[in-house]
Amino acid sequence: MMRKRSTRKVSTIALALTTALLVTACGNSAGKEEGTAEKPVNLIWYTIGVPQKDTDKVMAEVSKYTAEKIGATITMKQIDFGDYNQKMGVMTASGEPMDIVFTSSWAFDYVQNARKGAFMEMDELLKTHGQGIVDTLDPAFLEGSKVDGHNYGIPANKELPAQSVWRFNKQQLDKLGLDYKQAGSLESLEPFLKAAKDKLPGVLGMKVDQSYRPYVPYDYLIQGLPMAVALNGDKSKIVNVLETPEMEKALATMHKYYTAGYISPEAATTTSTSDLEKTGKWLIDKADTQPLADNAWSTSLGYPIVSTPAGDSVIYNWSVMGSMQAISANAEYPEKAMEFLNLLNTDAKLRNMIDSGIEGTHYKMLGENRMENLPESKNYDMPTFALGNVMLTYLNPADPDDKWEQFKKFNDEGKPAPTLGFNFDTSKVSTELASLQNIKAEVWAPLMTGTVDPEVYLPRAIEKMKAAGLDKIMAEAQSQYDAWMANQK
Repeated sequence: MMRKRSTRKVSTIALALTTALLVTACGNSAGKEEGTAEKPVNLIWYTIGVPQKDTDKVMAEVSKYTAEKIGATITMKQIDFGDYNQKMGVMTASGEPMDIVFTSSWAFDYVQNARKGAFMEMDELLKTHGQGIVDTLDPAFLEGSKVDGHNYGIPANKELPAQSVWRFNKQQLDKLGLDYKQAGSLESLEPFLKAAKDKLPGVLGMKVDQSYRPYVPYDYLIQGLPMAVALNGDKSKIVNVLETPEMEKALATMHKYYTAGYISPEAATTTSTSDLEKTGKWLIDKADTQPLADNAWSTSLGYPIVSTPAGDSVIYNWSVMGSMQAISANAEYPEKAMEFLNLLNTDAKLRNMIDSGIEGTHYKMLGENRMENLPESKNYDMPTFALGNVMLTYLNPADPDDKWEQFKKFNDEGKPAPTLGFNFDTSKVSTELASLQNIKAEVWAPLMTGTVDPEVYLPRAIEKMKAAGLDKIMAEAQSQYDAWMANQK
């Protein structure tokens, strides 16, 4: 996911308590949903991102607009990326007042918190106060984000599939005279990496950090853990991806590249490669793409980037749930919150005000749907992906006129993953899962980055994971997956 558009960079709640909160919230709504332009209600919105200097100023303008439109004002409370999980968990458990909450597959976990009762089920609210959302979103977003058959969040209308690509630093690639479009499989990178090693002193062939995982055609049940279903082949069985021939081959190739000096010796312990990106002294890395991503990456890094597919375009649960807005289980104004979310996802004026700030202060219009940031925009630099319908945002100066048509085409061409819509309930194996996570923290990064010899260390890693309870986890997952597949049929 990108940060700001290319002009700037791209606790468990007890069931009884939750039930009481839900009854209270819904019971109060009749008397409190009477917000009007004269006496609007105030909605508290917690969202992710670096707190901005001008947020209150912008929200004052937003509130004037929403008070007139739906009889509600907005208080936005921002929590930085690194603090969001912990702080939201504490505040939700303590009953902190909140109406709307950012959640996702990677921050304040959507599925887990929906099952804990942190979010309000919104099936009926979508019908009564969110019809614009239903009409606007690709059906795969709402279907793929259901938890146990119900919607608890509104996904952002953005890129729907995920597709891995090999990114090439073009300023280095041009010195080699090689065609990046010849790259595809991991093994096909070898001529590029060898040429970089021989001809580009001081340039790292393959930029890898501890989060790296070689692309193999499997659909992971939980990101970063080995339970997976084949994208091609038998889609009915959950397998240990570490025992598949595709992963064995990929790990052997990574170790070959590591031994040849194409990968940093510190890759397994490197948490960020941003310093390397600043220097431009790298040739290849792997990333998830979206339409016009090369333009956005080039603008953000300050030098040209080109990319080519490393895998298929697939709609996964985690890509569908990459950015969502939920209504808190103890929301004081649930109907009004859904009205606001409906407006956020259908009203271009509101969506762009929240995204880019105040016209004439933070940006200026260059046409009907094209804008340019002004110097004051540095005081209001929001994560576009986290704020609702991305396809309502104005174009930037360098964007093509058909930008959003390209996004829609990209979404239409994505293939559903086998487990799209299936969410593994880990409650029966939570102890084993915690143990597995601990083992994963020890063995995963060294293997994935090629730092250790898989012929020696892969069997050891598998043995440790099985001792931690991997087989029990997989058996429970398979049982749930079988039941889910039978229900789908």
